[in-house]
Amino acid sequence: MVDPLSASMKIAASGLHAQSQRMRVVSENIANADSTGKTAGSDPYRRKTVTFENEFNRAANADLVRVKDVGKDDSAFRIEYEPGNPAADVDGYVKKPNVNILIEMADMRETSRSYEANLKMMTQTRSMVMRTIDLLRNS
Repeated sequence: MVDPLSASMKIAASGLHAQSQRMRVVSENIANADSTGKTAGSDPYRRKTVTFENEFNRAANADLVRVKDVGKDDSAFRIEYEPGNPAADVDGYVKKPNVNILIEMADMRETSRSYEANLKMMTQTRSMVMRTIDLLRNS
């Protein structure tokens, strides 16, 4: 028999881990939003994406979440006219990353809220375990 409180802790912990990985990817995207290629005409940083999947854990008898893949966004790069930039092609255009700061900030907010929800779940579960121990002690 699986302890439901233990299972809920494992589920929340898997969510915390998945969201922390997602936060790292979003942070990397934001940090590289204005980077360019190293040589003239080369491709800049390409936005990364995170894909999640369910994973059944037999020991906890529960579906956990995990990062399935950190992929690359294949959307087109932004192109800006900057003839003085070392990464500019022969026509003076520079390829900029396909990172949209507004989208990344929305992803970061969603990630942060999901992380907080999982953390709150762990706190509530811990509180329930402590109350159960207190009840057993006093009986």
